[in-house]
Amino acid sequence: MALTPFLKVFLAAFIVVEMCTFQAIARSIPDGIMVERHDKWIKQHGRVYKDDAEKSKRFRIFRENVEYIESFNEAGSQPYKLAVNMFADLTNQEFLASYTGYKKVSLPKTNEATPFRYENVTSVPTSLDWRKNGAVTGVKDQGFCGSCWAFSAVAAMESIHQLKTGKLVSLSEQELIDCDRAGEDQGCEGGFMETAFEFIIRNKGLTTEANYPYQGVDGTCDTKKAASHVVKIKGYEKVPANSESSLLKAVANQPISVGIEASNDLQFYSSGVFTGVCGTDLNHGVAVVGYGVTGNGTKYWLVKNSWGTGWGEKGFLKMKREIKAKEGICGIAMEACYPTA
Repeated sequence: MALTPFLKVFLAAFIVVEMCTFQAIARSIPDGIMVERHDKWIKQHGRVYKDDAEKSKRFRIFRENVEYIESFNEAGSQPYKLAVNMFADLTNQEFLASYTGYKKVSLPKTNEATPFRYENVTSVPTSLDWRKNGAVTGVKDQGFCGSCWAFSAVAAMESIHQLKTGKLVSLSEQELIDCDRAGEDQGCEGGFMETAFEFIIRNKGLTTEANYPYQGVDGTCDTKKAASHVVKIKGYEKVPANSESSLLKAVANQPISVGIEASNDLQFYSSGVFTGVCGTDLNHGVAVVGYGVTGNGTKYWLVKNSWGTGWGEKGFLKMKREIKAKEGICGIAMEACYPTA
């Protein structure tokens, strides 16, 4: 029997639907294979669960995250990639509660109108990577502690010291966690880069990481170790808020501490220029250590994070620059500051 034009179209559509359904089934990962992947991941990252119920719960979260990551990468619709990293058995809410720690505080109004020494800068390089200038220490890992604020402040301080003296010295975040407790900063429970700078100024400096190594937990201030003030700063200044052009002027002269909203895809960011969905509810402190332009003309900020070298591009992140929102992507231009030396 000859097919009418209508039947031909219907049959063709039915075949396409069936093929798509088959492909979707073929791409699904059997439970056994996913269990093997989870067990391998557990060994790779040294994860220990308290009982079978906890392992079962973590497996469900792991599976959901893996399926999301692989479907995202397969779609290929964004200029960045995700990866199954050390955070793969955590929900985004759990991840943010444990691995961020930026806490905005209300400072006296006298601190709101700090000078901006780079206001009159008129020319900046097309791209800049302070790592290549020897002004950035290696990526560190804050671990299961909300101490991002300390890492952000220390990163900016390490860099300005190197730019002024030619010596790159790794400084102690743990001293800030243990000793900066009289004001708003509260160790692993969160803090703010500006108040960290204020503590360092009052403290007349900060000691080295070698002298006061990182523990990743709240501790009692070791006053003997903290008394060794190896690096000092004169003060700190704020970058005019909600101005990527001002932030660019500042980064062209030194690495800058900034706050961002580290939500959603940033948990699994692996490479490329991040353009994902995020808001302006700042919850994580990082340091902008450069900027650049990709081969296809996409402008980006180069960001140093504190989640270890197993995350992102060996611990670094590229975030899209010059977007329409005045706050910048993930609020990167909202709260930026830098130490002076």
